[in-house]
Amino acid sequence: MDAPAARPLPVTASDVLAAQARLRRYLPPTPLHYGERFGCWLKLENLQRTGSYKVRGALNALLAARERGDTRAVIAASAGNHAQGLAWAAYRLGVPAITVMPRGAPDTKVAGVAHWGATVRLHGDSYDEAKAFAAQLAQQHGYRLLPAFDDPDVIAGQGTVGLELAALQPDVVLVPIGGGGLAAGVALALKAQGVKIVGAQVEGVDAMARALRGDESAREPAATLADGVRVREPGRLTRRVLQALLDDIVIVREAELRETLVRLALEEHVIAEGAGALALAAGRRVPGRRKCAVVSGGNLDAAVLAALLRDVRPRPPRKPRRRTREPVPVLGTAALGAAPRLTPAAAARLALPTALPEDCPT
Repeated sequence: MDAPAARPLPVTASDVLAAQARLRRYLPPTPLHYGERFGCWLKLENLQRTGSYKVRGALNALLAARERGDTRAVIAASAGNHAQGLAWAAYRLGVPAITVMPRGAPDTKVAGVAHWGATVRLHGDSYDEAKAFAAQLAQQHGYRLLPAFDDPDVIAGQGTVGLELAALQPDVVLVPIGGGGLAAGVALALKAQGVKIVGAQVEGVDAMARALRGDESAREPAATLADGVRVREPGRLTRRVLQALLDDIVIVREAELRETLVRLALEEHVIAEGAGALALAAGRRVPGRRKCAVVSGGNLDAAVLAALLRDVRPRPPRKPRRRTREPVPVLGTAALGAAPRLTPAAAARLALPTALPEDCPT
């Protein structure tokens, strides 16, 4: 990435800490799981309320608005997870909410939004078309438009994922990137601790990677299993943060993403949506002593999962390396019948198994 911009960032680590104080009473921390066959820790945001990290940003934005005395109804555009997060947060706080979702949004996510009482409007064939329609409705009716990622309160809320990772002391954190809200928030939370922040995008759905290289052209994103990161234009605020704090972006092929999602389900018993498996798919190319990938969501349609399990045949995992032990002394024929003479320390080393690696839970 290029050198950090000289002007102040639109969000700071202090904003992330303030968000954590607001959210603590509503959202318990999500668990960490060590994926031994991947050699990577997993931050299980698929077990978050509404099945995605997005509820953090939505709830923080509503709570911060309440502190400022803003009581307007809220409207948002979303491919699904931001809409569900907003619906749940609005239900908890008693705020009227409207969500605009693309017509092709997964049925699981549409049903999740309706379950919490938010009004659902299906419009357009992409997130960007839904976003434009939501902005039009907000202007007509005086609603508060809550962006899915390009909002300081949303970015700060997503950053609480990073604060929960601090105790793990990772050296690398891998984060999926669509509009950039999660990556920006996590970078704000962890960069001061020397953690390397690596983003992950899908081939043909790499608007943020191109923007950070200075390519401002708008391109229609390719069809992908990772519908949660399929955006045409990345955020302006998030881009400024990532320009300053992001270390790298890895571009993942669609086939890699599908294989990783199936392996997660079969080997680690973790159900992730496409965007949720993206960071882990990128982790194969990123070295690290203690890596952690954010499994950002688990709202996957049953029919899609069934098709993936039927069609994708992941390669068998490599056999684990054998850890070397101290060689056992070979007794010659002259020594047969006599017990080998070992020092107590040598006998203890031979009797005990080699210690487990630092990152492997016992």
